[in-house]
Amino acid sequence: MNFTLNILGTASALPTVHRYPSAQVLDVRGRLFLIDCGEGAQMQMRRMGLSFLKVDVFCLSHIHGDHLFGLFGLLSTMGMLGRKTPLHVFAPRSFGPILRFFLSYFGEGLRFRIEHHVLSMKEPQQVLETKSLTLTAFPLHHRIEAYGFLFRETEPLLNVYKDCIGKYGLGIAEIACLKRGEDVVRDGGTISHKDVTYRPYDPRSYAYCSDTAPFPELPEWVHGVDLLYHEATFPASMEDMAAATFHSTTVQAAECAAKAGAKRLLVGHYSSRVNDIRSLLDEIVPIFPKAVLASEGDIFDIPLRRYTDRL
Repeated sequence: MNFTLNILGTASALPTVHRYPSAQVLDVRGRLFLIDCGEGAQMQMRRMGLSFLKVDVFCLSHIHGDHLFGLFGLLSTMGMLGRKTPLHVFAPRSFGPILRFFLSYFGEGLRFRIEHHVLSMKEPQQVLETKSLTLTAFPLHHRIEAYGFLFRETEPLLNVYKDCIGKYGLGIAEIACLKRGEDVVRDGGTISHKDVTYRPYDPRSYAYCSDTAPFPELPEWVHGVDLLYHEATFPASMEDMAAATFHSTTVQAAECAAKAGAKRLLVGHYSSRVNDIRSLLDEIVPIFPKAVLASEGDIFDIPLRRYTDRL
């Protein structure tokens, strides 16, 4: 039941010797979601042992090159590996012409369908639901149309306390009813699901917010998330440049995490002007102590918090 984030790239517009452009892979129970696809993403996936063919959803925040220049190469590789299953791309409308260009010049021989799901919303909107996860997209505040993403495990069915099964003589249909959170009504009274069930685990969540300038609604939209990735392109001393380019500083990222009540903060999308990213953490931790700097090759696991049956 893994819920694991793999960091492929942390650079902003200009890659450096040690930093690749933005790209991440979220592994949810073996299903891979690619979040942005900067140059070199497929090489990083090979280094980290991530299967190209297990990715069936791309989430592209916006069409600046540092977030999608790796896409053509990865799509071509998928074709050469014989992929046949459809690929779903959640991206702004402006991605449409880019996809058509790729297919017109490099799409011959592809045996899989690429479905572009257009993102166009003014507030958070669920765009995908699977058996184990929901994906919500929301607008960011950038120079061009850009979106963030919130991945959240679906609410699990309740578990029935084992001792209550015999105590109340529960049948299969009644147990199924209670697991759905419904009460069991009998001639002799009602068995409340609140008295005989428990939540087996807390659904986990991850939010991706890059690129964006601060705006008041964002903390509310990612409230209570287990792991928040928020760009911190510039140090606090470069706040004017951050504002001019519609990006965020270290302090602004930390303030967003604090207001959101996030469990952990992960920052990245570093400017090439920042040589030693360790100094950025000194500005973040006083505001939000549970913060980490993202680096290429990092793996962040969101552990499952289970609740066991009573003895």
